Amino acid sequence: MTKVGRVWAAITGLIVVCGIVIQLAVTANGSEGFFPDNPERVFNVFAFFTIQSNLLLGGTALMLAVQPGRSGDELFKTLRLNGVLCIAVTGIVYHAVLAGTDDLHGWGSVANLLLHTAAPVVGVLGWLLFGPRGLTDWRVVGWSIVYPVLWLVFTLVRGAFVGFYPYPFVNVDEHGYGRVLLNCLLVAVLFLALAAGATTLDGRLRRKTTVER
Repeated sequence: MTKVGRVWAAITGLIVVCGIVIQLAVTANGSEGFFPDNPERVFNVFAFFTIQSNLLLGGTALMLAVQPGRSGDELFKTLRLNGVLCIAVTGIVYHAVLAGTDDLHGWGSVANLLLHTAAPVVGVLGWLLFGPRGLTDWRVVGWSIVYPVLWLVFTLVRGAFVGFYPYPFVNVDEHGYGRVLLNCLLVAVLFLALAAGATTLDGRLRRKTTVER
């Protein structure tokens, strides 16, 4: 990874850190939401796919900024791909489905902008422009599916016990399991399409970089 790429990765991590810290502060000092008291209100922030995808993106970006040559670890490859794919899904689903369902102002709108717009843009652009290349293949794609499946299982099981679902399209109480599973299937198709596209594109960009050298 080039020096510019490392700076971009560091900025990506900074955007994520700022977005999550602001969101935690807004939640801790707010009065709206499913859980009325802290620390439950604050802990519940981490149940959202948006927050987890930002953590995956920001964490792997900061690792690359500090250690740009990191590439041989299968776990890191999977987490890196998950970070890029999940943040892309976060941005797409939010702006296509969820953007009109919230009424944010002040610092809440700042956190929302950072986590749902800025992070997806810089995260995906950073991967396209700076890589590093060669960190994804079909085996890594297979492993990357594990995290979204685990998140869904956790969300549905937890929701059955506490009655909270982080997004309307996974709200079983409102839509029933059949509709929720169909909604999740559509998101899964989007995820797999992005994973296939990323893997194919990564191979082409890697060959192009090798030829140019």
